[in-house]
Amino acid sequence: MKTFIVILILAATVFCLSFNLRKKEEYKSLYSTTLEEFRQEQNHLLTVIKLADLSNDNDREKIKDQIRKSRSKLKAIDFWLRYFEPIAYRKINGPLPVEWENEVFEKFEPPYRRQGGGLILTELSLDEEPINKNAILSLIDTSLVALQTFEADSITTQLDSYHHFFLANRLYLLNLAALYTTGFECPDTSNIIPEMRFMLASVKNIYNNFDPAFSSTSLSKEYLDLYNKTIDFTNHQPVQFSLFDHFSFIKDYVNPLFRMNQKFINSYGVRTINLSDYSLDNAANSIFDKSLYNSQNTKGIFSLIEDETILAEIKQMGKLLFYDPILSGNNLRSCASCHKPTEYFTDTTLATAFQFDRQQHVPRNTPSLINSVFNHLVMLDGKHISLQGQAREVILNPIEMNSTENELVKKVMSCKEYKNAFKKFLQYTPEEKDVTLSHIVSAITFYYADFSNYYAPFDNAMNNKTSLNGAEKNGFNLFMSKAQCGTCHFVPQFNGIKPPYVSSEFEVLGTPADTAYKSLSADKGRYEVNPAPEMLNAFRTGTVRNAAFTKPYMHNGVFETLDQVLDLYDAGGGAGKKLIVNNQTLSADSLRLSKTEKTNLIAFIHSLNENVIFEAPPADLPASSNKSLNSRKVGGEY
Repeated sequence: MKTFIVILILAATVFCLSFNLRKKEEYKSLYSTTLEEFRQEQNHLLTVIKLADLSNDNDREKIKDQIRKSRSKLKAIDFWLRYFEPIAYRKINGPLPVEWENEVFEKFEPPYRRQGGGLILTELSLDEEPINKNAILSLIDTSLVALQTFEADSITTQLDSYHHFFLANRLYLLNLAALYTTGFECPDTSNIIPEMRFMLASVKNIYNNFDPAFSSTSLSKEYLDLYNKTIDFTNHQPVQFSLFDHFSFIKDYVNPLFRMNQKFINSYGVRTINLSDYSLDNAANSIFDKSLYNSQNTKGIFSLIEDETILAEIKQMGKLLFYDPILSGNNLRSCASCHKPTEYFTDTTLATAFQFDRQQHVPRNTPSLINSVFNHLVMLDGKHISLQGQAREVILNPIEMNSTENELVKKVMSCKEYKNAFKKFLQYTPEEKDVTLSHIVSAITFYYADFSNYYAPFDNAMNNKTSLNGAEKNGFNLFMSKAQCGTCHFVPQFNGIKPPYVSSEFEVLGTPADTAYKSLSADKGRYEVNPAPEMLNAFRTGTVRNAAFTKPYMHNGVFETLDQVLDLYDAGGGAGKKLIVNNQTLSADSLRLSKTEKTNLIAFIHSLNENVIFEAPPADLPASSNKSLNSRKVGGEY
């Protein structure tokens, strides 16, 4: 009898193992089959283009029809491709012909050229004059070559375990919130919602194949039920993407799915080998959690310190230093002189701040420090890769604070309170034998970083803690559709960092030098850092959060009101205002926004005003052994 039971157990075990192996093979087969179907559609597209007379409207329509068929096959496998190899993916469905910006894990390297190709650029090229057939064929050839990347063993072996699935699913859900409904990568706006419906159904098929293949780490019934409701919701929405309820889609469906997927990642012990996961935080409970992704080390040189008591002391020194004009060459100017805490750490009174000489003005508007921690590249031209690097340059810049490193450290250490504190902190930075400027700027960045951790009514609504009114919801839906804001200002920070949140975007808007649009701003922007033609007049896309409090707007502070900003976008940027901007990335076509639509957009922007709790400035500053330094004022004099 015992022998019989053992045989039964062994037989059952063998059956289960063989069943699981067969299901895993079916899951892998779905990947390879869908990949091959996409390849066939691309080859057919290549043939259609070769046979076409591009001067003939009917032939161009045939190409567009085949592009739509190819895009459908791409969307059936996008779940995997976009996650597995984002660099190769750009060659299959790249939104730009050339991208220069490095990912966060490469940001110590100089920017380098990345070639785009594939379906988006092919479709856009059909509307150019003159149409270059060889260039279009090259875009598809590039895509077909890139497709081979996804057949490599380093990619396909990831399908053997469950780990990749939940990480790819996370990226998919983030893109549902940030990209797939906005038109960011679908030039034909009439196809955005139909394409997304098809994609939702295709991913359900992936789910259905994954669960039996990895039954011990499967999706829950709760998750699958909500996903089915997501499909049903989308299928009952209008096809016109400007009428799609983006707000409810994200709040009621995508964000709860994301929350559940995060729980799977943690409970199943999911591990990553993919750089796409570099900055994402597994502990984030919502897409609208400020911990969703990490972009800056706010501690700087103190990064190894975890002791909360010591960190609190560092923060206190950072606060004193932020308000202390001892950092400037003349002991009259502090960080708070330009980044005024009560004005959301910017200066709302001047288009651009005074230079050190109190006579001339610096060329660019003072950016808010709030939410600056959510940028991988810092400064409007992306010159710096760290907050500490930015602070260091401002302090040493002759036209800003005009200090020298040795003299500054000497002055700071002449104050007993600073000296005792930094000598104590020195034990936590064994790589340095003496207190340096790095210690000083790290204390400052650690102080002001805390003010980026507050939430806005919009966040609270998305997290079901409160609700928005109709104008605010309508404004968000416009932001994500007709107004095209969401194609550059991505959910959730509404800045230029899109999923998987590992790089910073730059745009050319054609910002004028004056409100009469007589000339283009002479500031070359990113070009000064990376002298590539595409970067001329390009600036890092900033956040829309707290925009109601951070006037004046644009890199040169040319606009005083949000209405003026919306007018620029509505007109089609500088090019739409008849300025010559050959490389403008913003469409030059008018958005044709009505007065009510603009009012609703501004209502939504106001819902992004964060409930920041500002602290009172220090009552006084540390005394120095150098008595000539003891007349300095809290916050500086100008």
